Amino acid sequence: MSTGSTGTGNTAGTASARPVRPVRLGPRSVAVLVLVGVIGVAAFGWPLLVDAEVARDNVSHTQDAPWLLALLLPLLIGVVVATIADRGMDAKAVAMLGVLAAVGAALRPLGAGTAGLEPMFFLMVLSGRVLGPGFGFVLGSVTIFASALLTGGVGPWMPFQMLSMGWFTMGAGLLPGARSVRGRGELLMLAAYGAVAAFAYGTVMNLQGWVTLQGLSSGISFHPGDPVHENLVRFGAYCLATSMGWDLGRAVLTVVLTLTIGSTVLKALRRATRRAAFEAQVTFEGGEKPHEAPFRVRAPTGPTSHTTRNSGCGSAGPAEHAAGDHLR
Repeated sequence: MSTGSTGTGNTAGTASARPVRPVRLGPRSVAVLVLVGVIGVAAFGWPLLVDAEVARDNVSHTQDAPWLLALLLPLLIGVVVATIADRGMDAKAVAMLGVLAAVGAALRPLGAGTAGLEPMFFLMVLSGRVLGPGFGFVLGSVTIFASALLTGGVGPWMPFQMLSMGWFTMGAGLLPGARSVRGRGELLMLAAYGAVAAFAYGTVMNLQGWVTLQGLSSGISFHPGDPVHENLVRFGAYCLATSMGWDLGRAVLTVVLTLTIGSTVLKALRRATRRAAFEAQVTFEGGEKPHEAPFRVRAPTGPTSHTTRNSGCGSAGPAEHAAGDHLR
């Protein structure tokens, strides 16, 4: 028959052997993420779709950026709340979100944007891989927000950076084989994704800044009101001429860090996730109840006691007391 301590040990052993799963996405989380995606695409792409007069008057994003930030922050909270409601994230996951966001915000100033060398991207790839797409989107956005407050990088570009980094980290969580692909193959997949996503991040952020620049040559500048395909051709030329080297540095650093220390960081993240025991339920094996301590009756003691201690007996009866008085 097993005891309660045995059940607890079995529970701990089961938890330690449990495979790490990314934080699940439920229907509420998916709905909020889709809404954020629609708003983000509209925020980046509207200058390409409006007429020339409207684009010239509002192309600097100084008017729409505060509104975008005002929409984005509640939606980030909505993603967290929706994930909690879908039983995919608990208080421990929220605490880990805060820790990783703080680490990412501290890593961002290390590169200071020099030649695109930003080690924060490497951490976002691995965190999104281990913790899932919903967690990844919130982590990427919150990290940019915290680092902007830390470095004084608050401006019209900040909500666009939050969206871009959220998508960047979420993409890592959507990669296949979250529970089956391990080892060198996983590192190669993450390194390839990090390289491609680093260029994608730079391209998306270029779109935000490109429409605000004036006085460039006609071959690479934004022409408000022109057909979308013509502006996209100019935008491609602008990216090749201005930011290709910057994005290349970001991609190379992400690949190098992923292939060199990525395995160690992945193990640490998975160990922390396992110890946090997301969605773990306590179960006892064996189906036996713990033994209860036997009920014991203590014999009365003291000078006024007239009890006689016999083996297995209680107090003496009246006949025994009478025999004792006769002998005295």
